[in-house]
Amino acid sequence: MYHDRTSLSPGRLVRRALLVLVLAAALVLGCAWGAGRVGADLDGQGAAALKNAVVRSAVQCYAVEGYYPENLDHLTDHYGLQINHDRYIVVYEAFASNLPPQVTVLQK
Repeated sequence: MYHDRTSLSPGRLVRRALLVLVLAAALVLGCAWGAGRVGADLDGQGAAALKNAVVRSAVQCYAVEGYYPENLDHLTDHYGLQINHDRYIVVYEAFASNLPPQVTVLQK
């Protein structure tokens, strides 16, 4: 059986092409926005992981040596703590050798 196909008018063809372009642009923008959110979540998790590592190292020092260290240098030199100073700012405040330090990690 033969069906006669009518051709699309130029205006209708342009509208369909614009619809496809708009949908493709929306897909690309949605993917870019999602990738940015994932990157921000990973940065936040990295800062939290670094804070936990600093606290764990300080607690380990307290368990081994009997006091919390005065600064981060002791933890990096003796307990294997590694900090990416190009990416994070670590504020380490030790009040007394028998009290746990206050640790704050900020992203640059």
